[in-house]
Amino acid sequence: MPTVLSQSYLPGLELIHRGKVRDVYALNADELLIVASDRLSAFDVVLPDPIPGKGEMLCQMSNVWFGKTAHLVPNHLTGRPVAQVLPPGTDAALYVKRSVVAKRLKPVPVEAIARGYLIGSGWKDYQATGSLCGITLPAGLRQAEKLPQPIFTPSTKAAAGAHDQNISLDQVVAAIGAELAEQVREATLKIYAFAARYAAERGILIADTKFEFGTDANGKLYVMDEMLTPDSSRFWPADQYRAGISPPSYDKQFVRDYLETLDWNKTAPGPRLPATVIAETAAKYAEALQRLAGLVLE
Repeated sequence: MPTVLSQSYLPGLELIHRGKVRDVYALNADELLIVASDRLSAFDVVLPDPIPGKGEMLCQMSNVWFGKTAHLVPNHLTGRPVAQVLPPGTDAALYVKRSVVAKRLKPVPVEAIARGYLIGSGWKDYQATGSLCGITLPAGLRQAEKLPQPIFTPSTKAAAGAHDQNISLDQVVAAIGAELAEQVREATLKIYAFAARYAAERGILIADTKFEFGTDANGKLYVMDEMLTPDSSRFWPADQYRAGISPPSYDKQFVRDYLETLDWNKTAPGPRLPATVIAETAAKYAEALQRLAGLVLE
């Protein structure tokens, strides 16, 4: 059975951030311990029910992608074993597969999103304006249609309980400067292009994905947090894809679709999930892990 961890507890370590999914602890001036919990957020609200094994699957999939893309963009991993930094008496089995020791970086305050297909908030913006994040798109595109080429569509990084908002590249430049904005845009599209080719060979389309970046004391850019997981991406089975509908997916779109059937205003507190939705979500994450990373959660 997979481990279940809704919230980490590591006495003796300084908790510096508890996000929607990840808990971040300070180890020293240069390193962090990042723990992926089994919490699930949808519409920027953390839901009350964890998905068993989810944090382990996110962490293991991210680590595989970090390894495969290190030649493109450096990442936050230090390679230091998690077991070395856990407080005495900690149940290591709860943490070693869902945690990493990472470089301590200054986060870039934007969500870096690459889109290869028109879905989600991008589809809604296109329907309203014919454009997305300041980029004019061809007329007549259908829901889930493949874009002429992948595009960089950043968004704000909202505080807990708030919703991210799509923004233009000009707004990113105003926030972080032209040079860093271009580095983030280029890195985002470079990783996406590589990952999309890799996934397509395994029967999965990556509709879109979100990256987090940070810089070190010298201003060098790193990709961090998580990478190309079912939490941060839309994964579609290629053999079931067609434009004009929202395709089935190996990600939390399954949960979003369920929540859309409820009378819920998408603000906290989130609703409870039925056991069937929890189990099906875990199965979808596990299948993505197996197909993309070749890993099976024990």
